[in-house]
Amino acid sequence: MNERCRSGASRAYGCRPRHRRSVRRFPLYVNDAYLAHYNKPVRLRLWGLANNPALPGALLRRLLDEQLTEVELALEERSVWTDEQVDVMVKHPRVEVRRLLARAHHVRAEQCDRLVDDPDVYVRRALATAFRVWPALPEVVLEREPLTRAAAETMVAADRPYTREQAAAHPDLPVDLVERLAADPDHGVRLAVSMRPELTEEQRAVIGYRIGPEDRIQPALWARYTRDPEVQRRCATSAHIGLRRSVALNEHLAPDLVAVLTGDADFAVRLLLCETHAAVPAEIVIATFLNVRTRTWGRLLRHPAIRRDSLAHLADDPDPRRRAFTVFDRAVPADVIERLSHDPEPIVRGWCADDARLSPGRVLDLFGDPVTTRPAAANPRLPVAVMRTIIDAAAGLNDEAVPSGMAVELGNGSPEQLPPAG
Repeated sequence: MNERCRSGASRAYGCRPRHRRSVRRFPLYVNDAYLAHYNKPVRLRLWGLANNPALPGALLRRLLDEQLTEVELALEERSVWTDEQVDVMVKHPRVEVRRLLARAHHVRAEQCDRLVDDPDVYVRRALATAFRVWPALPEVVLEREPLTRAAAETMVAADRPYTREQAAAHPDLPVDLVERLAADPDHGVRLAVSMRPELTEEQRAVIGYRIGPEDRIQPALWARYTRDPEVQRRCATSAHIGLRRSVALNEHLAPDLVAVLTGDADFAVRLLLCETHAAVPAEIVIATFLNVRTRTWGRLLRHPAIRRDSLAHLADDPDPRRRAFTVFDRAVPADVIERLSHDPEPIVRGWCADDARLSPGRVLDLFGDPVTTRPAAANPRLPVAVMRTIIDAAAGLNDEAVPSGMAVELGNGSPEQLPPAG
């Protein structure tokens, strides 16, 4: 048996990174040997323990000293850091540990302050990149250099489509050159022309561009950063999907336009909206999460609405994926979480397994089940003695050889094309 894993785009599902050509998403396949290697209970429990908010400092130090390679990613992604845990990492002699802390996603700024003077330049650089201590540099310099007629003609006549695409998006491009590029043989160039701010809806419609549901595009920066409510409205109500995606990324988007875009027919618009705006209702975030197919899908679980809006009504939802969301509502009583931890669907039990509202006995039951052992290892009610046995049992992982036949494939192929396990 082979299994398909989640794979996909960057943060901007519907918008490609700057200075890149259009990218298509391809499935990621792994074979049985890969799954057998990474799904061993001893390894899953170790990863879960690395996320446990109640992990004592002394045991965290053991994890760092004995299993850093195994738990590095889990530590980088962990959602709660105590001051004791941060102290262990700040004082750790291995620079790899301090670099890990500097780039960890959920360490608070004040907890990272002590790394500002770290002797290792890469620790300081990782900290600066994370923008926790130093002010973030603006993503784009909004001031622009004037484009001369000669420079514009040179760009428009360039052999490289990328150069013509840059010209097509330049605000100072003369009208006659805009018209010339509107008929350019390269689709990316025509698309850039179609997203110019001065065009009417009718003018955009006659340009030969297309945007598919899974196409990633360059956002129009003028739409992404404008604070003009009329310009925002024009983009949010445009027939051009690219403009709606671009303005969905606008952090200053008017609240009524956020509401308008929550019902947009384009999935990428709704996803970008959820990733950018805290005001999006939980129901929209949940519906988006259940349909997203990108590597960034987990970020939606940290959306403020998931913690803000009531989710108690989901406890009896017929869809197990929606029932699982109940755990994010801290007002839901412990007996409901306990009941859901016995749900017949593994996804529901798994999401409940790390919830501190569970009884200690139920946590141990879930820890003993291979299906839920990883999240149960992250439960703060797991006894410290059990945490210690997890680390003890993982002692042999460092000497474990990668099994032959283990394979990962990214591309258009099918899982049957992977080599078999063994």
